[in-house]
Amino acid sequence: MKIMGLDVGSKTIGVAVSDELGWTAQGVTTIKWDENEIESADEQLKNIIYEYNVGKAIIGLPKNMNGTIGERGEASKTFAKHVEEVHQIPTVLWDERLTTMAAERVLLEADMSRKKRKKVIDKMAAVMILQGYLDQKI
Repeated sequence: MKIMGLDVGSKTIGVAVSDELGWTAQGVTTIKWDENEIESADEQLKNIIYEYNVGKAIIGLPKNMNGTIGERGEASKTFAKHVEEVHQIPTVLWDERLTTMAAERVLLEADMSRKKRKKVIDKMAAVMILQGYLDQKI
């Protein structure tokens, strides 16, 4: 069973998937969606879950630096419940503080142009969320 990592934003969802053994996370895609229509990503997620044989989703939980949960965190919790109900797989909310900043730093160090970074930042953040989860299991 593979595990899927999701970096959920208001307009895009970065997607990563683990290897079969659950050791490494690989970026898969970025889904464009409308947060106000929560089902707008369902078809693409269903296809990814089927294609990669996903049995669990790790969803980034953006906490404030003091550990509290704000509006974005509440949106992630709502999305996690939706994924469980619609796709019938368990979800885990994973503290994603600073993952987007870390992903940006990695891409800057790789000397990637701003235009290219914008296209892959969400997918890279999903990789970091999933890899963090996988690393703590070992």
